[in-house]
Amino acid sequence: MSSTGKSSRHAFTETLLREAQTDPAIFAVTSDARGSVTLGDFAKSLPAQFVEVGIAEQNAVGIGAGLARSGKRVFVCGPACFYSARSAEQVKNDVAYADVDVKIVGVSGGVSYGALGSTHHSLHDIALYRAIPNMRIILPADVRQTAQATEYLARNSGPAYMRLGRSPVPAVYGADEASFQFGRANLLREGTDCTIIAAGEAVYHAVKAAESLQVQGMNCTVLDVPTIKPLDNESILRAVRSTGLVVTIEEHSIFGGLGGAVAELLIQNEPVPMKIIGFPDEFVVAGESPELFEYYGLSGAKLKNTIEEFIRSSSRMKARSLGA
Repeated sequence: MSSTGKSSRHAFTETLLREAQTDPAIFAVTSDARGSVTLGDFAKSLPAQFVEVGIAEQNAVGIGAGLARSGKRVFVCGPACFYSARSAEQVKNDVAYADVDVKIVGVSGGVSYGALGSTHHSLHDIALYRAIPNMRIILPADVRQTAQATEYLARNSGPAYMRLGRSPVPAVYGADEASFQFGRANLLREGTDCTIIAAGEAVYHAVKAAESLQVQGMNCTVLDVPTIKPLDNESILRAVRSTGLVVTIEEHSIFGGLGGAVAELLIQNEPVPMKIIGFPDEFVVAGESPELFEYYGLSGAKLKNTIEEFIRSSSRMKARSLGA
C-alpha cells in the first residue's frame, strides 16, 4: 500500500472522459456539481455529451432516465447525500423500476463532507439502494479500483449506484493490478483467527488493522467487497468457514449496509459470531473525515483494539462452551 495524491472522484471523471471520447452515447448529467464531481474537463471536451440542470437532483435523474430511453448511456453525478435522499423516488421509479441504463454516481460519500454536518453525510445510502430491485451497488476502495469499476459501468448496461469519496486516498492496489471484477470480492490477506470484510475507503483501514493484529499473533483474513449488491456469497462463506469469526467495517450506518448484507447471508447459511463496525445510530458530529473515522473507532488503534477484543472474547466464549 502507498499514498496517492489523487481522489477517487478524479479517477472516475478521467476514466469516464476516456470512455466517452470513444462512445458518443455516454452522457454525464450533473446538478450544479461539476466542481464537486470534477467534471470540468468532461464538460469542456465533450459539451454535446454533458448536461447541467442546476440545483435540481430530482430533475437530473428524470432527465437521465429520458436520455437513457433514447439510447444514451447516462451517468448522473453529484453529492451522494442528495442522490440518496432528495432524488430517492426518481431513482426508484424512473431508473430502477423502468430498468434503464442510468448510473448514479454519488461523490463525497459517507462522511467526506464531515465538517458540514449530518445534512451532508450519506450514511444511509447503501441501505436505501440495497432495498431497491435492479440496483447494483459499487464502493471502490481506491483510485485503481475506481477506474476499473468506471470502465465496467461504461461498458455494461443497467441501473447502478457507485459511491466515491472526496479526498485523496491511500492505494490498496498496485498500478497494474486487476482490482475489480463485478460481483466478486478480493482476498487481500489470509488468516485463521478472524475474517475482516470491508468496502470502500474502509478497506485500507481494515488492512492496516490486520497488519497490527498480526504483531499481536492474530492472523486475519481480509476481504475487499467492492460490489455490495450483488454480494459475493461464495467468497464470504468460504472465508468465514475457515475462521469462524467475522468483522465488517464500513463508512455507513451500522444498519442496512455491508454489515447487514453479510449478516443476512450468514444467519441463513453459516451462523458465526459477528461484529459490525460502522457509524452508530445517531446524527454524527461534525468534523473532518479522518477525525470522524478516529472518533467513531473506524481507524487506527481503536479499530485494532475493537477487533482484538472481539477475537479474544469469542475465544473465551468458545472455551467456556467446550468446557461445559
